[in-house]
Amino acid sequence: MYLFNGLDMGIGSLAKLSNAKTRSISAENFTGEKGKGGMASVGTGADCARDLGIGWKVSPSVEIAAGTTFTMAEIEGPGAIQHIWLTCFPSHWRNLIIRMYWDDETEPSVEVPLGDFFCNGWQERCNVNSLPVAVNPAGGMNSYWLMPFRKFAKITVENLEPDKVVLYYQVDYTLTDVPEDMAYFHAGWRRSNPVPYKGVHTIIDELKGKGHYVGTYLAWQVNNTGWWGEGEIKFFMDEDDEFPSICGTGTEDYFGGAWNWEQPQGQYGTYSTPFLGMHQVIKPDGLYRSQQRFGMYRWHVMDPIRFEQNLKVTIQDLGWRSGRRYLPQQSDIASTAFWYQTEPHAGFPELPGNDEREVI
Repeated sequence: MYLFNGLDMGIGSLAKLSNAKTRSISAENFTGEKGKGGMASVGTGADCARDLGIGWKVSPSVEIAAGTTFTMAEIEGPGAIQHIWLTCFPSHWRNLIIRMYWDDETEPSVEVPLGDFFCNGWQERCNVNSLPVAVNPAGGMNSYWLMPFRKFAKITVENLEPDKVVLYYQVDYTLTDVPEDMAYFHAGWRRSNPVPYKGVHTIIDELKGKGHYVGTYLAWQVNNTGWWGEGEIKFFMDEDDEFPSICGTGTEDYFGGAWNWEQPQGQYGTYSTPFLGMHQVIKPDGLYRSQQRFGMYRWHVMDPIRFEQNLKVTIQDLGWRSGRRYLPQQSDIASTAFWYQTEPHAGFPELPGNDEREVI
């Protein structure tokens, strides 16, 4: 009997033997059942495999009809999802909604547009080289967030496009005992378009329970000229009222940069590291692209923000105006928050419609 449950993976635990069982769900094995992969006789690759037959990439992907929800994975626990890979065309990323449910939940613990979940909210492929999220050429999206469950796990993708969407995917998981002190993975999406004048963008609020905040992704469109990232991020935890327990010093500072991310040659310096990144800059092209857009992430893997009862996270939308005065901006900010907590969790507000999520 081996004591290691196979969940706390890292270079220091790779040599440890475990009784955990490795399984994988994809369009070639919808249930993840042992010895049942590659058996499809129908699928999106059936015509291509017509000379070869079963076992030759007959079902590498699925088609999700317009207005329908596809169940990507259903897993009986206990266990944990350890890796998700998927890909589809970027034009679909804001209108495909990924949801995750743990144990007996009827409301999701994760509800996020697909691209934003993988730090690609602008529907333009951009590589990400971080520890929990990796996006590789050309649009291969990977999640390494550990997602434990005790009874049951379900992942769905809803297609809110007017046409069908082709999705390739794989969910890698382990069946094993889950310790009592492991919380459940959550992620939620918000958009302010535009941020109200002299208002703030709320990244997440109404978190209720005990847990820890582990990550922020922002897709930020600036609607004025000049440096735009003076705003402070604030974490209001537990009994905080008007003022937070944690207050940052500026937007680029929170994402691990400094001095406007400005290179000596007068350009933004992009970067993508294990825990921090400002990985995407989209510039006006003199024709249809009129605003600057940015993508940035901050993973609190080594410094989780722990809360006992509740948590609210906001960020100011702040630039510069004449006379060396701050300018309350009215940017378009979409955020994805990532956290772990005990259940039950507070429900998400109703997801905005297609027009309200649209990248324009």
